[in-house]
Amino acid sequence: MSALVHVEQRGATLIITIDRPQQRNAINRATSQAIADALDRLDAEPQVRAGILTGRAGNFCAGMDLKAFVAGERAELEGRGFGGLTERPPAKPLIAAVEGFALAGGCELALACDLIVAAENAQFGLPEVKRGLVAGSGGLVRLPQRIPAAIALEYALTGNRMTAIDAHRWGMVNRLTPEGQAIDGALALAASIAANAPLAVKMTKRIMREAREWPHADVWELQRPLADSIIQSEDAREGALAFTEKRDPVWRGR
Repeated sequence: MSALVHVEQRGATLIITIDRPQQRNAINRATSQAIADALDRLDAEPQVRAGILTGRAGNFCAGMDLKAFVAGERAELEGRGFGGLTERPPAKPLIAAVEGFALAGGCELALACDLIVAAENAQFGLPEVKRGLVAGSGGLVRLPQRIPAAIALEYALTGNRMTAIDAHRWGMVNRLTPEGQAIDGALALAASIAANAPLAVKMTKRIMREAREWPHADVWELQRPLADSIIQSEDAREGALAFTEKRDPVWRGR
């Protein structure tokens, strides 16, 4: 895929690894493009059911490549945002496997993923205010959706770091692992997702994301055609049939 991003398929899971260890996996424009290309592959390949985003050599991502920024380069891609992810997440579930630093844009990448598995040594934070910047790649929007609003405001205004233990306590991190085992924890979580019907999984994610913007009075009207499209699928019939026949379902994705 790229010297900056390594992509590997393990079973039904696509692992996307940011591979700039000397820069603590900081993101420049080329890295954003490589991640975007990998996410396109995640959504395009039917045998892939879930993705994992991680970083090499003990760090998730230290944010924007400040040297590239000073040189006039923008890491954001038009229509896709920072890391090729923050403005257009994939349709399939994406899990962040976090070791070490997930700071600034790195924290925003983790928050743009659907689920977070973190090693106990991981540290999250939006320190942009300490650099005269604003966390404009979704961190200020997504953090208060994951943790209590007042706590999110404190971290955003102080720029202080949040430990993985605290992030798990506040509900931002789904699963904690020992140091060095975040990818194993993410693979186990991805396998639990990949065992389910792919159409139903994608639609479940879509409804839960889009429902945040639905007017309360219109929730059922807006959800009904989306849910009905899955009820009428071959996989829905297969799921019911497999249950009655006491066997594992064979999903066809249609």
